[in-house]
Amino acid sequence: MTETRDFLDLDQIDAATLRRIIDVSARIKAGCEHKPLLVNRTLAMVFEKPSTRTRVSFDVAMQTLGGGVVSLEPSGSQLGRGETLADTARILSEYVDVIMFRTSSVANLEEMVEAATVPVINGLTDRSHPCQIMADVMTFEERIGPIAGRVVAWSGDSNNVANSWIHAAAQFGFEFRLASPPDLRPPQDILDWAAANGGRISVGDDPVAAVNGADCVVTDTWVSMGDKEADRSRALLEPFRVDEELMAHAAESAVFMHCLPVYRGDEVSAEVVDGPQSVVWTEAGNRLHVQKGILLWCLLGSAAFA
Repeated sequence: MTETRDFLDLDQIDAATLRRIIDVSARIKAGCEHKPLLVNRTLAMVFEKPSTRTRVSFDVAMQTLGGGVVSLEPSGSQLGRGETLADTARILSEYVDVIMFRTSSVANLEEMVEAATVPVINGLTDRSHPCQIMADVMTFEERIGPIAGRVVAWSGDSNNVANSWIHAAAQFGFEFRLASPPDLRPPQDILDWAAANGGRISVGDDPVAAVNGADCVVTDTWVSMGDKEADRSRALLEPFRVDEELMAHAAESAVFMHCLPVYRGDEVSAEVVDGPQSVVWTEAGNRLHVQKGILLWCLLGSAAFA
């Protein structure tokens, strides 16, 4: 039996494989890899959290590669009537070739993975967002060049996206500086993993110090879906807004990234997100290409990189 290749978190896949996925994704975008390699393969997308970019980019990616797509949500499946995730995973494994799961709970993802006999892709959890960061690394390298040895700065809430940036810093060899309120710091186990794997991570509460000379500045929405402490979060994060004054401390060639959706005037000013340093639309577009690379790796393994 062949080994199932799950794409769950950037700390669980070796750096060389992550690099190959980025490289094949770039070739796909450049038009060098347009073979319908996934004909007669089917992707099931399971959504416990709403989605625009994840839904459309995975759907189009699979179809472009020649495959089919089935989309499930609790309101339109037995998931909403009490069927367990494990049973859903077992049933889907009889019908489809790969599952993309977008959920709040890491435990739910783990239950899906344990029961499935086909590859599972992490479309997002409250702890991580690995597909997004793969697209971000690809975008950085398109605009600036190799990310190894560069500096990426984060200003804002240390959320799931920031956690995946920490993983990426160790895997791709760049420095990651994070500025956030003390109450919104990354989980210690993620920082410990990065330190043990050569990650150059700094965590503080001074956004200017974090951004100084950086090649890329990143932030994310202050209030995640379902956040019951939205007012408190906004109050804590006001000093971490990315505006033109903060961007002026970055390198002259620096880019601004945001995984979207964006709330202008909260985490970032309109002048920055809509300005010349912003690459957010390219970043969103690269979700399509990098997820083709991920699907190919999950289903074809090393054959996808031949």
